[in-house]
Amino acid sequence: MYGGGRVDALQRYESELLRWNQKINLIGPEAREHPGEHIAEAVAAAEILKPSGNALDFGSGGGLPAIPMAIVAPAATFYLVEVDTKKWAFLKHAVRECGLSAVVVGDRLSRALARFPPNLRFSLVTSRAVGNPEEWVPLVRERLEPGGRVALFQGSPDVPPIAGVSATEVHRLPRGASNFLVVLMFHVKQ
Repeated sequence: MYGGGRVDALQRYESELLRWNQKINLIGPEAREHPGEHIAEAVAAAEILKPSGNALDFGSGGGLPAIPMAIVAPAATFYLVEVDTKKWAFLKHAVRECGLSAVVVGDRLSRALARFPPNLRFSLVTSRAVGNPEEWVPLVRERLEPGGRVALFQGSPDVPPIAGVSATEVHRLPRGASNFLVVLMFHVKQ
């Protein structure tokens, strides 16, 4: 499905993730036991979302789903936002090791958004189980390009009411019965 370079990069990412995780807590116990399934889930999400242009992932942690998505979607430039300095250091390392077009920012989402150039817009924003979407989606909505989407990796297909959402798609992810990709679409004012 993907060229040998992408497979190599995915394997390199998994190896580095597990190696670094021995020193710092990057991923939880279930992900440590089944890292390949988590990586395959991120690849499946990339097949659904087809990232291109600028993509933002925040609360990036150990890089799931953003690093595998960046590996298999080279048409996208990923901006990874992570406040934890040890996780941020790992993300910088993984980006270098995998030869990715990505920018790693060590900060909270609100401060990172304020630091980005005012004209930077995102076609896609991803987040895996970070906070309450109704609180942070309004922050990123202003930074979406026309047709931009927010993709939530979560354990439920449900989303609380969020102002401006014009449509929602729900995709079941392959890692189990309670893994969903919920895609929010907006009418973005020019």
